[in-house]
Amino acid sequence: DGHGTHTSSIAAGALAGGASYFGYAAGTARGVAPRARVAVYKVLWDEAAFVSDILAGIDRAVADGVDVLSISLGQDGVPMDRDPVAVASFGAMERGVFVATSAGNRGPWLGGLHNGAPRQLTVGASTVDREFSGKVELGNGITIVGSSLYPVAAATRRRLPLVFVGACNNRTSLAMAGDKIVACEDDGNPASVGPAGVAGGLLVISGSPSVEYDVRFPVPAAVISPEDGRTILDYIRRSGSDATARLRFQEITLGTRPAPAVATYSSRGPSQICPAVVKPDLVAPGSLVLAAWPPNAAAAAVGARLLYAPYNILSGTSMACPHAAGVAALLRAAHPGWSPAAIRSAMMTTADAVDNTLQPIKDLGEQRRPATPLAMGSGHLNPNRAMDPGLVYDAGPGDYVKLLCAMAYTKKEIQSITRSPEADCSGASLDLNYPSFIASLMENQTAAAAVWVFRRTVTNVGEGMWTYRAKVTPIKGFSITVAPEVLVFREKDEKQSFVLTVERHVGIKVDEGVVVYGWLSWEDDQGKHRVRSPIVVTT
Repeated sequence: DGHGTHTSSIAAGALAGGASYFGYAAGTARGVAPRARVAVYKVLWDEAAFVSDILAGIDRAVADGVDVLSISLGQDGVPMDRDPVAVASFGAMERGVFVATSAGNRGPWLGGLHNGAPRQLTVGASTVDREFSGKVELGNGITIVGSSLYPVAAATRRRLPLVFVGACNNRTSLAMAGDKIVACEDDGNPASVGPAGVAGGLLVISGSPSVEYDVRFPVPAAVISPEDGRTILDYIRRSGSDATARLRFQEITLGTRPAPAVATYSSRGPSQICPAVVKPDLVAPGSLVLAAWPPNAAAAAVGARLLYAPYNILSGTSMACPHAAGVAALLRAAHPGWSPAAIRSAMMTTADAVDNTLQPIKDLGEQRRPATPLAMGSGHLNPNRAMDPGLVYDAGPGDYVKLLCAMAYTKKEIQSITRSPEADCSGASLDLNYPSFIASLMENQTAAAAVWVFRRTVTNVGEGMWTYRAKVTPIKGFSITVAPEVLVFREKDEKQSFVLTVERHVGIKVDEGVVVYGWLSWEDDQGKHRVRSPIVVTT
C-alpha cells in the first residue's frame, strides 16, 4: 500500500529534484542518509500479519549484514517473550545491529505505547515548522487559512454562494448544497466527513487534532479552526443569501512557530512491557511528511477519480521512526566502533527539549502544555549534536538479560527472547545502564518517604581529557542528589560511574496519571557538551 516505500525513502532516499505532492512541499527531496544502501523486507500483507513473517524478516536482515533496522510496526500489550519485534531485536542487538521502532499512534493517553523493549530505540512523532493549507477568501475581504491537501491549486476561481448547514454529518443538507461552498461543524474526524453532493467546496469547522495527521478530501475542502469558524459563521449571519467565498489551495507556510511539538496521535509511555525504562526515547518528525510513493497506489482523489504521483504526504510514528533510523546510519558510519546502546544514548542525551521559540516543547494532546518525558522521551532528535555527545551510556546483551531476570521472566521465557540455552541471572537488576531514570510510586502513598537509587556508568567518547559537572533540574517535593558531582576523564573510552538518588518528601502525593519530572545534565567545563537525561516519577 506504499507504506514501505514511504518509510524507506525517509530513511535513505536518494537526492530527487522536482519533488512534491501535487504542488505541496515542492523542492528537492532526500532521505536522512541518502548514500546508505537500502534492503527492504516485506513482512505484512493486506490479508493478515503473521508473527513468523516479522521474525523471519528481521532475522534475514540481520543475516544479510544490515547495520540499522527501521521497523514501523508494533503490537499492543504483548509481553516481550511473545512480541516478535522484541524477540528479534535482541538477536539484532547481539550482532551489533541498531533497531529503531515506531511508538504507535494511540495518543494522547498514557500507556498506549508500542515497542517498549529497552534494547530498541522507541520513536514518537512530532510536528514540523511547515503547514499545508487552503485559503478561504470571504466576500467581505477577510482571508482565512485552513488546513488542506486538496490536490488542485485553484479549485474555485469564481466566488460561490456560502452557506452553513450545521453538523457535517447532515448528509441530507450536504447533498442539497449543489454548486455552493458549504460550512459545517464537526466534532470527530474531519477527514471522514461525507462530501456527497458538495460540488463547490467544503469548510469543515473542527478542533479535532486529526488535522495533524491527515487533511485530504476528494472535494475542494479545508479544515477551519473553531475560532476562524466563528468568523465565517458571523459573516454568513450578517450577509444572509449574499454571503460568498472563494477557495485556493496548494498554499505552503514555512517557519511556523512554535515547532516542533509532540503530535496528539503519538503514543505515550510508560512502557507496559518494561516500566523500568522511560519510553518513548525521543521524538522525530512524523506529521505531514513528504516521501516517495509507488506508481501503482493512488495518492489522492478528486471526486471519483484517483490520482497517482511519485510522492505522498503521510503522518504517523511510522514516519518518525525512519528519521531516527537514518540518523543512526550516519552515526554508525561516523563511529563504527559504537554499540547500538551507545548510538541510542548519543541520540537521546543530545535531543532538544526546546522548540524554535526557545520554550519547552509543547504537547498538542495536552492543550499545548510542556511535553513530559512520557510524551517526548528525552526530546526532539538533533542529528548534528548526536555526532558528538561527549559521554554515552553503554549496555550489552548481559545487561538486558539481568533486567529480564529482575522482571521475573522465567528461564524458559528468557530463552525464548535470547534464543539461547544460557540465561545468567546473577546480579539481576532493574537498574539498566540507560540514559534516563524512572521511579514508580504507589498511588496515594504519602505516609513515608520513598527513595530510589540509580547506578549508572558513562563512557567518554571525546578525545583527550574532560571534566564534567552534574546539574540537576529539580522536581518539587523531591530531593535529587548525584554522587560524585564531578567526573574527570583523562582519555577517550574511559568509564566513570555515579549514583543518582531520588527521595520523595513525606506527605508528597503524585496523583494517578500525573507525570512529574526533572533532568540530570552532565556539562563539561569547556561548554561543548551537555549530556542530558530525564528523571521521571509517576504512579
